Amino acid sequence: MKKIVIALSAIALAAGACTKLDVTPESQYIDTNFPKTAADYQALIGPIYTQLASKYAIEYFRMQELTTDEVILPGRDGNYDDGGQYRQHHNHTYTPDHPNVKDVWEWGYGAINTCNRVLSNIANSTLAETDPVRVNAVAEVKAMRSLFYFFMMDLYGNVPIVDTFPVLALPKTRSRAEVFQYIESTLKAVVKNLPVKNANNATLTYGHPTQAMVYALLAKMYLNAEVYTGAARNQEAVSMCDSVIANTQYKLDASYASVFAPDNGPNVTETIFAIPYDALQLDGNQFTRHAFMAYLWPKYGVPSNLSISISTTPEFHDKFNLAGDERNDTWLIGKQYNWDGTPFTIKIKKKDLDASYTGTNNDTTWQLEITKPIIMTGKKPFDVGNDYLARCMGVRSIKYYPDKSTTAATRMSGNDMPIFRLADIYLMKAEAIVRGASATTVNGELQTALVLFNKIRARAKAPLAVSVTLDELLDERGRELHWENWRRNDLIRFGKYEVEYPIPGDVATSGYTPGMNKDIRRRIFPIPTSERKLNANLDQNPGY
Repeated sequence: MKKIVIALSAIALAAGACTKLDVTPESQYIDTNFPKTAADYQALIGPIYTQLASKYAIEYFRMQELTTDEVILPGRDGNYDDGGQYRQHHNHTYTPDHPNVKDVWEWGYGAINTCNRVLSNIANSTLAETDPVRVNAVAEVKAMRSLFYFFMMDLYGNVPIVDTFPVLALPKTRSRAEVFQYIESTLKAVVKNLPVKNANNATLTYGHPTQAMVYALLAKMYLNAEVYTGAARNQEAVSMCDSVIANTQYKLDASYASVFAPDNGPNVTETIFAIPYDALQLDGNQFTRHAFMAYLWPKYGVPSNLSISISTTPEFHDKFNLAGDERNDTWLIGKQYNWDGTPFTIKIKKKDLDASYTGTNNDTTWQLEITKPIIMTGKKPFDVGNDYLARCMGVRSIKYYPDKSTTAATRMSGNDMPIFRLADIYLMKAEAIVRGASATTVNGELQTALVLFNKIRARAKAPLAVSVTLDELLDERGRELHWENWRRNDLIRFGKYEVEYPIPGDVATSGYTPGMNKDIRRRIFPIPTSERKLNANLDQNPGY
């Protein structure tokens, strides 16, 4: 399915890539008959998916994860500082000129504009409006446009609604509640025109909107409705979760690790909607490049020019403390060993290993050790130093297991990245019930919050719980969904986005000074300066 999405994207992009204009047209497609067939429609829609893949696992990931306890990117003697943009995320001091704030806005509205252009092309098609191919294509594009609007509403709050192509007038800022209602009404209008996953179409529907994808998105909106609109809608969140769970084609996979492996895809039964990355053909996934401990490249069979940049905070890693929990194995920490059990060693100069060493700078053989504390030197802002001991500070992730297909040239990974999956649905339903919604029976099973919670624990081979509180749910969401772009969303909903990491008084573990801006208006990002210069109708969000 990865190759299908990629090929369709390439067809659509190639159509606009010609610069030699004095050739005889050979295509049968003109404005009056394109698109017409199912293949025509998929070629037309392809660029939407290319756009989604381009920044979801990089810039969008930074905005949703670097602003939380799940991900930290310190400087290493100035390397990886990049103008302070990562520490600004960590400390919530981002500004309207922050590179990610600008790039992700352009990414989101670029995709929305592409969706509108595709809808305009479809509207000019000679294919009957009631033709199933056309009806399904319109529903698919509107569902994707709604997903991008959700991203923009979640990040920026009050944003313009643009639903025409071309845009004839500069759009005005709309309230978050208005955007919520727009997304909700669009999704409800198109859901029945989307396919339902079954035993015969799992591969064809993979990476494309289905009815379950719409229900999952609505569930996410309803669970966060109090944040977005001021009114809780937890029972409706339960109802949308039930609409997903009722389809028994969605099942938790037996292995947690397999859900994120390089060869994941339609074979993962819990995936509701994912981005089908490919290390060679569809750029965007850089987890092997940035999250992995680069010095371990010979052991894992990946290129030698990977990064050492991102890790997690000690406080977040402390949550992975359940006996037997398979999710504990998604992290690299401590002394490292080869597959045969022998120490993984590096031959290195003593001063390169430890910059504070004052003896003779002889070679030494050092067993690679990844340490949990992240100790800032105080010499540069948010910087740990750049000897090997410093480079190995911070627990590293192999949740998206290193992809051997990644190349030295691109350093991209082929692990598909889920946006919605069944485990999240179970946890959302459990949370909505703890927040006051009624438990419901689905497929003959009374699903209380505890029943749903323990489905997640059982799959992870972690101890089952005897009760469930909101704090326990937040921790479990962290264990289950870490690095899947939901942590900021979760912390805001639980009122904990302003908790400093490291926690004050925890410097013995973390060693660096907190400096977070705790203004709750930082829960949404500013409107980029560049956009407001182009469009005077855009109002800046409060607090910026």
